[in-house]
Amino acid sequence: MDKFKQLESFVSVVTRGSLTAAAAAEGVAPAIMGRRLDALEERLGVKLLLRTTRRITLTHEGSAFLENCQRLLADLADAEASVSVGGVKASGHLRITAPAGFGRRHIAPLVPRFRELHPEVTISLNLSDRIVDMVGEGYDCAVRVGDMPDSSLVSVRLSDNRRLCVASPAYLARHGKPRVPQDLAKFDCLMLSSEASQTRGWAFCPDTSQPHEVRYFRPTGALDCSDGQVLHDWCLAGYGIAWRSLWEVESEIAARRLTVVLDEFAAPPNGIYAVFPQRKHLPLRVRLWIEYLKQYFQDKRRF
Repeated sequence: MDKFKQLESFVSVVTRGSLTAAAAAEGVAPAIMGRRLDALEERLGVKLLLRTTRRITLTHEGSAFLENCQRLLADLADAEASVSVGGVKASGHLRITAPAGFGRRHIAPLVPRFRELHPEVTISLNLSDRIVDMVGEGYDCAVRVGDMPDSSLVSVRLSDNRRLCVASPAYLARHGKPRVPQDLAKFDCLMLSSEASQTRGWAFCPDTSQPHEVRYFRPTGALDCSDGQVLHDWCLAGYGIAWRSLWEVESEIAARRLTVVLDEFAAPPNGIYAVFPQRKHLPLRVRLWIEYLKQYFQDKRRF
């Protein structure tokens, strides 16, 4: 037990940044924390931390040892939780990131519901359209929409992401409908600014006999914006044709506030993914969150 307490103290000091903060969290004197670290380093025969009055720095050996200690502590917590009264209990802090528009609609409502199931978990949700550096910025899980580039991250496909051309009935009544993707050159197209996304253009399958041969068409228009919600609002107001995800426009299509055009040329869907760092042992809270996402999107069956 003394050995295990030394490991817990080592992780606590590193994550909290000081002996004083770690001691306060446990309710002991800083000197006790110091003695545990000294005993750990003496037992291992290696220096794990460089300590000054102002800061604590991990040595090379300390960095490698820290990761192993965190995994060991997480495994122990999972093992204890699995046999505790009431079954599995997750704890700790969960950091999540998702695209702004999609996150507002489909991820933000899930966060308080997930915490009701796991009240010992605290959660931070970041909504941003930039590609977050998960490892560098310390995120546990990201939800990403679109094609997944090769990376060291692990991804789980949650659902399809269909993209459609839509316009308001009023706009189509005034201007008519495009019959083939090339016709879009004659219409007002509402574009995301190039620095935001869609840099290759709108994806279509122009040859319906080759449904997986995707080509990109870059329409032009007098209006563009870096915010997808603004394009959505402009489209509803009748200012032109927009290329949007089904998750964003499905309710307006059902209510006939928007009309789908060029549907027969729609490209195959890309994906909606849960993405997480490549780890041999994920913390229980992350595993449960990913399973919660999978269940949610499986139940929807409509993107």
